[in-house]
Amino acid sequence: MMRRAGQVANSILQKMKQATIAGVTTGELNELARSELAKHNAIGLSKNYPTYKPGEGFPAETCISVNEEVVHGIPGQRQLREGDVVTLDLALSLGGYCCDSAITVPVGDIHPAAKKLLDVTRETLVLAVQNMKPGRKWSDIARLMQHNVETNGFSVVREFVGHGIGRTMHEEPKVANFVTAEQLRGDFKLRPGMTLAVEPMVVMGRRDVVLLDDNWTVVTEDRMPAAHFEHTVAVTETGVDILTDGRPAPVAAT
Repeated sequence: MMRRAGQVANSILQKMKQATIAGVTTGELNELARSELAKHNAIGLSKNYPTYKPGEGFPAETCISVNEEVVHGIPGQRQLREGDVVTLDLALSLGGYCCDSAITVPVGDIHPAAKKLLDVTRETLVLAVQNMKPGRKWSDIARLMQHNVETNGFSVVREFVGHGIGRTMHEEPKVANFVTAEQLRGDFKLRPGMTLAVEPMVVMGRRDVVLLDDNWTVVTEDRMPAAHFEHTVAVTETGVDILTDGRPAPVAAT
């Protein structure tokens, strides 16, 4: 069921990616996602997600973050321009099971440093997935991720981490992309059957972030670009199965 949800999420993200061109608005990209979610009888989990202020849930089906926006960008009238980098973040529920996935895509030709940022962030997610296996501590994976980012001259955002996922979008455990004393206190071992959302968030400059006045959009304090890639994965007996890579769910035996 989670793979079916992941297949739908992947198909919607790919359509959004194709539509991410100069001149389109982030609101139009969200409308595309809203239409596709309805077509598949899926629920966009960002819509009405609660904040600390009552009655101020997130106003859109997706989070779309541009350039210095790290996460939780609100879709609207902003027109994309050549050279922008855009994070498309989609969490959905289908048949009572959830998935969460994100990609950062370029608008036309982008600066070489921005391209490297996207490449390194994507590679960091791949590195994590390739090294996950039962019995391994998550801190081992997080250390690899942080090392890959920092040796390439970038920084890992520490205010946001991945998470368990299943019947609801945000479940335990917390899935960090870095290692600190606090993270080690919450360390855990991977075991078969775990389903996790792994999502490195990487910034070009300093790792410090701030919350804008809309109480949702998080931006880099130095206003340098950010990138974010995410997959929902299931730990298996030998490694992991990526549930949001677009592969179809297996057909049940009859």
